[in-house]
This record gives sequence, structure tokens and C-alpha cells, in this order.
Amino acid sequence: MSRIIVIGAGVGGLAAAMRLQHAGYDVTVLEQFDRVGGKLGVIEHDGFVFDTGPSLVTMPHVLTELFDETGAPVHERVHLERLPVAARYRFPDGTVLDLPDTIDAIPAELDRALGPGSGAQWTSFLRRAEQIWDVTHGPFLESPMSVRTMIGGIATPRAVRAVAPWRSLRGLGSDHLRDSRLAMLLDRYATYTGSDPRRAPAALASVPWAEQAWGSWYVRGGLGRIATAMHDRFVELGGTVELGVEVARVSTDRTGRVDGVVTADGSTRPADVVVANADARQVYDRLLPRRAARLPRVLLRRSTPSLSGFVLLLALDDPPADQPHHHVLFAEDYDEEFDAVFGFNGPPRPVARPTVYISAPDDPEIVSGPGTGSWFVLVNAPRHDPGHGVDWDAEGLAEGYADQIMRVMADRGLDVRDRVRHRIFVSPADLERRTMTPGGSIYGSSSNGPRAAFLRPKNTSPVPGLYLVGGSSHPGGGLPLVMLSAKIVAGLIGER
Repeated sequence: MSRIIVIGAGVGGLAAAMRLQHAGYDVTVLEQFDRVGGKLGVIEHDGFVFDTGPSLVTMPHVLTELFDETGAPVHERVHLERLPVAARYRFPDGTVLDLPDTIDAIPAELDRALGPGSGAQWTSFLRRAEQIWDVTHGPFLESPMSVRTMIGGIATPRAVRAVAPWRSLRGLGSDHLRDSRLAMLLDRYATYTGSDPRRAPAALASVPWAEQAWGSWYVRGGLGRIATAMHDRFVELGGTVELGVEVARVSTDRTGRVDGVVTADGSTRPADVVVANADARQVYDRLLPRRAARLPRVLLRRSTPSLSGFVLLLALDDPPADQPHHHVLFAEDYDEEFDAVFGFNGPPRPVARPTVYISAPDDPEIVSGPGTGSWFVLVNAPRHDPGHGVDWDAEGLAEGYADQIMRVMADRGLDVRDRVRHRIFVSPADLERRTMTPGGSIYGSSSNGPRAAFLRPKNTSPVPGLYLVGGSSHPGGGLPLVMLSAKIVAGLIGER
């Protein structure tokens, strides 16, 4: 039986560990922190529970498949609930749209909220988006990354026309969306990969199609319960999780093949295979000798790091009534937001009036009692980069920015400043420390530019026996893609 060490107990690491343990390997997960979940983090305070990472489940069949294929139906582990309203959007002109969670109901609601013809525009766009999904999901999301696989997947003229690799997401949207508010709605989906819609590839049109085709889902008790369920199933299968164990480097034998890891206390852990559920930059810069990782480091330097985020966790008394699960308050100038976050027309900088994303679950299991609310508030933010950008640890910056976000929410009709019992903020610098991701880049590399998919690190590495899993490697970030990454890695190991 091959011994496998998984570095990191994030969703990617746990999903890979589940699959590999179920396949008969002897798997140990080493996690440097005191709890599992990685970026699917949870903070508990005074009876309130806050998810600090993803706030919804999309493509739920991927989660279902993971548990089904490892012998434990997902409904026995977590309680998935479909949201009747995917999100409430407030546009700069004051228009409010409650986007239904069923794709057939969307056109009529768009016509009602934005005016006649809006639904037809979005439907036209979704038809193109579905074509892109049909072409790309196999070679780009469900297969190991290689030039042959990716180019082969769009080899026919029809497929090339559908994917339009030379076009940006915004450019593709302009063919269908004449209403500027619909264009803004589409732009938002680029942020799902930490990207700029003006530079992200048109292939990302598959993101809104997939979300609206399969719906938006929530886990009762918070999404952190997904990681707990994955941990528990892995242990039931016979796997081992060790918390508080930091891996200092991946070790190799005389032939250059992986033979285990060395932990921060100097002890060695032998292994036949190592799976790194860590940021790819950390893996290639810190865990491997420089000579073993020259090409991946070159490719990573050519890629654009993804945006980060600034998070507010609000424990509220008497929260506003009739609040949807998700609420998006759009920026008055979305282009200025992306310019600031990515450092165009000046250095990277906090966005003065950012788009505000609010998750306000109606869930008695995450609040301290009746009449209280547990809100997660997120805005796009530049990475923590004291040398060349924003130093989020500068005295007073994070707290002052938290105040600014609260003012922006109030200006856009959602003033909760007099209802706050507790406020916790998590800056990009805090994200960097919590998740060991350089600068707090949520998705590792962004999808900016037509070559971005080819610059994203592969699941295989130049070091035999070392594999990468998670949001910074192929196929990308977000819960479903990270779980697909784990399936790819498990398959590659099984083919050894």
C-alpha cells in the first residue's frame, strides 16, 4: 500500500485525501493550523458563527459526487438548501433586482426590474455561455491540464468560434447586453476567479451559466460544515489528520523523486507520494529546491496574482427585515474598482467606493439568539504588498477602511451601523497569515489574459511523486473547481 502525505487540510486536500483513502492508499493529512477547512474558514464569537470564505455552493452535483463516490451520501452529512433568490442586486441608479434561482424564471424578472427586452438580452448571452460550457468543461475543468488536451478541446472551427479565445468576457458580453446594468451583472462573475472582466477570457461566460443552470445553495449551519463532513468521512475511511503540523519542505531521494516531507520541528515523514494543497507559489518558492522548480516559477512570475478581499464580520441586533441571503451593492464606477485593485492608472490601492457583497443567512444555527444576524461582508481589495502596493498592516488602515465600507453600505440604503454588537475585520494581510497565500490572493493566479489557463500550475509537478491540488492550481478556485482538482489528482495518482 502506497503511503501518501497531503499537505494542507483545505477543501482540495481533504477531497483528494477522501478519494485516495477510499481507493486503498494509506493517507495522512498534515495541517499547520488547529482546524481544517483552509480558505473555507469559520470564526466563532460570542455565539455567532461566521463563514470567512465561500458563501454559497454552486454546481452542487460535484459535492454530491465526491461523497457518493467515497461511500457516504452527501445528504447524510450536510443539509443543502437551495436559495429561492440567488442574490439581490442594487445598481448605481438605484434599481433593485431580485435574481431568481431558477434559470427559466430569470428573463421575466429582468424585464420587470430593468425594463422590457432585458430578459431577451440575458437569454441570448446565456445561449452563447452554454455553448462555451459544452466545449470547455471537459478539457478545461475535468481533465489534467496539457496543451494537447486544451487545444484539442477547441480544435474544430465551431468550437473556436464558441470559445473566442481572443476575446475578453466583457467584450463577449457587449455582443448581447445593451443594458449597462446587465453588463455590470456579467462583470461580477470575473471576480469569481479573482480577475478583471476587461482582461479575463470570454470562456468565463460559462461561470454564470453554470451557476444559473444548477442554482445557488447554502449549507445549514454554515459552509464550514462541508470541511467538517469531509474530515469526518476521511477519518471513517481510516485516514489520519494531524493538526498543528507545519511542513518545512518536500524531501527527495537521490534520483530526484519525492520520498516524504520534513516538518518545521525537523522530523521526517516518509511517503511515496506527496499532494500539496498549498498555494503554488509557496510550494515552488518555499517547499522545493530552486533547481527543481525553475519552470513553474517562471510561469508564475508571468501570471497576474488574483485580487484579494477585505472582510467584515458583523454580529447584528435586530437586523433589517426581508434581507435576502445574498445582497450585492454595485460600485458607482466598476472600472475604477478594477483599476484600483489591479494597479492600473496608478499603484494598487483600496477602492474608495467598492462593490459590497453581503451574505446574511436566515439560519438560527449561526446566531446567538432570536432577533440577531450573522453577516459576512466582502469587498474586492488589492493584495497585501508593502513593497510595491498596499501595506494592510499600516497603522489604522484596516480599521479606517472597515468604517468606510460601513458608510458605503449606508449610502446605498443598508445602514446597520447602530445595530452592530460585534465587528471583526479580516484584511488581505490577515488572509495571507491565515491561509499562507502570498498577499492574500484568494485564487492564486487570476484569469487575466488569454494565456492565463496555460500559466496556472499543473496538478503534476516537475518532481516525480509530487502533485498540486487546490484553488491556485488547475483548474482554478471556487468550491466546485477545487473538488474537481482533487478528482483529477486522485486519477493521476491512480494511473501511476
